[in-house]
Amino acid sequence: MSLAALSVVVVYASVHGIARPAADEGVAAHLWQLLMAGQAPVAAWFAVRWLPKEPRQSALILVMQAGAALAAMAPVWYFHL
Repeated sequence: MSLAALSVVVVYASVHGIARPAADEGVAAHLWQLLMAGQAPVAAWFAVRWLPKEPRQSALILVMQAGAALAAMAPVWYFHL
């Protein structure tokens, strides 16, 4: 989901540029917000399910997920989208 959110930002920026958004955020911003918020319960379920059984491997997956989420948030923060 983080990869999808990152691709939404990249496609939006490549099509519309990185100018200031209008008063209404638009479909791309709402889609990004839904993708970013939707992955939190999935990641929490994964952590509850797998951290007790396989702590090292599941922690690695969670770190990769957090890195992907940060990669999706970075362009939004940097370009003030």
